[in-house]
Amino acid sequence: MRKSRPSLDRCPPVWATPRSNRETLGPNVAVVAERLALGRGRGWPGLIPWQSFVSDVAMEVDPASGLLAYRTVVVTVPRQSGKTKEELSVATHRCVAWPGQTVTYTAQTRVKAREKWEDDHVPALEASPYGRRGMFRTRKTTGMEAVLWSNGSKYGIESTTEKAGHGDTLDLGFIDEAFAHVDARTEQSMKPAMLTRAQPQLWIVSTAGTPASVYLRSKVDAGRARCRAGRSSSVAYFEWGAPKDADPADPATWWACMPALGWTVTEDAVRAAYEELAGEGKLAEFRRAYLNQWLDEVPEEWLIIPRQAWMDLRADPVPHGQVAISADVTPDHKAGSIVAAWQRPDGHMDVELIEHRAGTSWLPGRLAEIVRKHRPVATVIDGAAGTPAGSLVDEIEGLRVEVTRPNVRELTEGCGRFFDAVMDSQSLRHNGHPDLDAAVAGATKRDLGDGWAWSRKATDVDISPLVAATLAVWAHDKFATRKAPYDLLRSVG
Repeated sequence: MRKSRPSLDRCPPVWATPRSNRETLGPNVAVVAERLALGRGRGWPGLIPWQSFVSDVAMEVDPASGLLAYRTVVVTVPRQSGKTKEELSVATHRCVAWPGQTVTYTAQTRVKAREKWEDDHVPALEASPYGRRGMFRTRKTTGMEAVLWSNGSKYGIESTTEKAGHGDTLDLGFIDEAFAHVDARTEQSMKPAMLTRAQPQLWIVSTAGTPASVYLRSKVDAGRARCRAGRSSSVAYFEWGAPKDADPADPATWWACMPALGWTVTEDAVRAAYEELAGEGKLAEFRRAYLNQWLDEVPEEWLIIPRQAWMDLRADPVPHGQVAISADVTPDHKAGSIVAAWQRPDGHMDVELIEHRAGTSWLPGRLAEIVRKHRPVATVIDGAAGTPAGSLVDEIEGLRVEVTRPNVRELTEGCGRFFDAVMDSQSLRHNGHPDLDAAVAGATKRDLGDGWAWSRKATDVDISPLVAATLAVWAHDKFATRKAPYDLLRSVG
C-alpha cells in the first residue's frame, strides 16, 4: 500500500469529457457525499478524485439557460471503484436541492436494484445527518419502494422492462451495471418521462461488458468518438481502463487504471483477486472486472476459447440424423437457454441455440413442446440438487419429459469433449448466435472432481447457452444411434 494517495493525474481517465469554464454544482454534490460519509464511520471518505472530476463535469450549468448542461452521463470504471457512492451522492443532492424531484435507480434486474438500494443506499442515508434529522422516511413495500423526502422528492427503484420509469415524470435516472442490458428498452422507457422536466439527467454506469452488451457498447463507442473528435454535446462521457496490451499482473497497470486504488481499495486486495482468478484460469474475467477491458478487446491468449478459434467454426446448420436437447439456467434464474446438437452429413457436430430468454417460467413448457415435436434421443439437464436448473426438473418431468441428469464424471467429460471439439479436432460447428458467442467469450472454468466444468458464478456473463450446448453435445455422443433421418431442426423455432 502506497503511503500517499494517488491523484487524478496519476490515474487519469482513458477517455473523458473535459471540464469547461462553466459554473458547476459539483462542489455541492461533494458536500452531500461528505455528509453521507459521516454515517459510514472513520476512513470512509467523501468523493475521491475521480468522483469529484465526474461530478464537476456532469453537473456543469449552461450559463444561457441556468440549467444542467448535460442530459446524459456515461461512466465506465473497474469494479470496486465507488460507483455506488457517486450515484447515491448525485441522487441525494437532486432530492435535497430541488423540491418535488423524482429519481429512479435500476440495475441488472429489479431484484438486484432492490438489493443495492436496500443494502447500501438506504443504510447510508439513514446513518447520515439527513436520516438523523428526519428529512425523509423509507417505504419498503414491494413494488412501491422509495425514500420519500419531506420536500416532496422521491428516490425509488424500477425494473428493467419497457415499463420502467413509466410514471408521469422523471427528473433523474440511473441505469447501473449497464453491461447486463442487451437493448435500450430501459432507457427508452425513461426518456419519455423526462420530456417535460426542466433539468432531466440520465446516468449510465457500468464496468466493461461482453459481446452481448450491445447497449453499453453503443454508448462506449459513441462516447469515445465524441472525445476523439473533441465534440461538445449534451452527453458527458468518462472511461477508466487499461490498454489491451497491459500486463494484468503488474501493479503499475493497476495503479494506472483503477481510480479507487489507494483510497478505498488496497494493492493487496487487487493482488489477491488477481492470484485467485489467474490460478483458476480466469484472467479474462480479471481483465474485464478489474481493468475495465472489453472481452472482445483483450488478447486471445487470456480467453478459455480464443475468439478466432470459435469464429472459425461458424457455418450454416445442416439438420440431419438424430438430435439431443439440453437446457440450462443462470444461478439467479434471470435467464434460460435451450440448445440442440446433431451430427451433420460430413461428420461434424452442429449446435444451435434454439431459445434464450429472460426468466425461467417459460422454459419447462417450451422444452416439453420441443421434445414432443422432435423426439430427441435425450433431454439433458444438469439437475443435481443445488444446481440452478435443478429446481425446474420436477416441473419438466411433470410435463412427461424424461430428463437425463449427468453425474459429476459425465459433466466434466462433456466439458472436456466440447473444448477438444473446438480446439483440437475442430469437429464442431455453430451458426454464430450472438448469445452463444457471448457465453463462449465470457466462459471461465472451475475444478470439479478430477476434471473441470464451466463456472457459472465466477463471471457476470450469462453462460447458460454454453452449458446447454456442452451438455447437448455430450448427450448426442452418448445416446445417438445415427440412424433415421431428421427433419429440419430450424422448424423448431
